[in-house]
Amino acid sequence: MAPRSQLEIFTSSVQRLVKEEASYHSEIKQQTERVKKLEAQDEGDENREYLLNQERRALEESKNVLPSLKTKIEDTVAMLESLLIEEGKRGSESSVEHITAAKEAIAKAKTAEREIS
Repeated sequence: MAPRSQLEIFTSSVQRLVKEEASYHSEIKQQTERVKKLEAQDEGDENREYLLNQERRALEESKNVLPSLKTKIEDTVAMLESLLIEEGKRGSESSVEHITAAKEAIAKAKTAEREIS
């Protein structure tokens, strides 16, 4: 089996990073719901404050990951776009399948970026 090209590697990276970002957003939504649920509970529960602090800390940690993840996505997309240009210059030697996959990954990354921003 031939080694994977840089185009394939960066395409996979963009796809993975977009999925990871979506996962963090889902996690943030779930944690926010858990915090709201704990805040609504009876204050007589002695374990409530501990759980509430733990959930708030987890929520903040998840939120803190997003800016660096967004930067990684932007950098990887930029590299993938430059690799796409190089691949296009190869003419008939270029892989249409890899080019299509790369374009789809870029489109998904940009769509996800717009949905989040």
